[in-house]
Amino acid sequence: MARILLTSRLPDDALDPIAGHELIMPIPGKSLSTGEIADSARDVEAIVCHLRDRISAAVFTSAPHLVVVATVSVGYDNVDVGAATRAGVAVCHTPGVLDDTTADLAFALILAASRLLSDSERDLRQGGWTDRHLDGYLGRDVHGATLGLVGYGRIAQAVARRAEGFSMRVLHHARRPTGLPGFVVDLDDLLAMADVVSLHVPLTAETRHLIDARRLALMKPTAVLVNTARGPVVDEQALGAALESGRLFAAGIDVYENEPNVHPLLLAAPRTVLLPHVGSASFATRLAMARLATTAAAEVLAGRRPPNTVNPEVFDK
Repeated sequence: MARILLTSRLPDDALDPIAGHELIMPIPGKSLSTGEIADSARDVEAIVCHLRDRISAAVFTSAPHLVVVATVSVGYDNVDVGAATRAGVAVCHTPGVLDDTTADLAFALILAASRLLSDSERDLRQGGWTDRHLDGYLGRDVHGATLGLVGYGRIAQAVARRAEGFSMRVLHHARRPTGLPGFVVDLDDLLAMADVVSLHVPLTAETRHLIDARRLALMKPTAVLVNTARGPVVDEQALGAALESGRLFAAGIDVYENEPNVHPLLLAAPRTVLLPHVGSASFATRLAMARLATTAAAEVLAGRRPPNTVNPEVFDK
């Protein structure tokens, strides 16, 4: 029996794979801070965490018995993978199970931002809808528009399939040529052509502030930017300024640079749909993610190599 630290409580059905182990978890409604994680990890063999949890090098230094960290997320930039690998700790994530749910949310943001749905709903709720004017709440058509996908992994491809139903022209850019129709070699060219830009890249040193003031200026003033990838991919201050000046028509954002904090310029910007990182937030998908993470933890504890391991080289040591 191993000791497993859960940084927050998971659905009961997600705990089946780790039944029989000793589970250490916070009380309902509470999650552990970074310092509490490091303190609590000293005598555990496994950690099951979330994207918001920082699993730093200090955690691996203070946890000599740790063999696996499983994060309930596709991204794993919350974990110091280099430090984990040096410590011989496997890092696992949850790819695949949230693709369609996140693509649904991305397309919902495309529709909501393009049609200014947040603005019109806010006015209705606040009593500001007093008459029907032909020039009120004029948005941009999604059907027939050009969609530019930045990154072309599973989620981006799922968004592309949804765009087909709206007769959209779909372009995409990726680090390497895909050999598929719609591939655009230069990101700057894609930004200039697209009516809607949807971001689907991981957070790396190269993608941090990938969409900055210069690239926002390349986009059409009638364009819409959607981000369901990682917050730091976009310079929030530059985005807020572009929206405020009218240089960009609208934005739909689900992820932020310093979650849960949002830059004041973006909060105050017009024509925005801002969501609290809910891309994977459906009952079925969140359960599947949690179960995949606990299954991975159980597999490593049993001496096996899960297919969703980020650093499989640790098993070769």
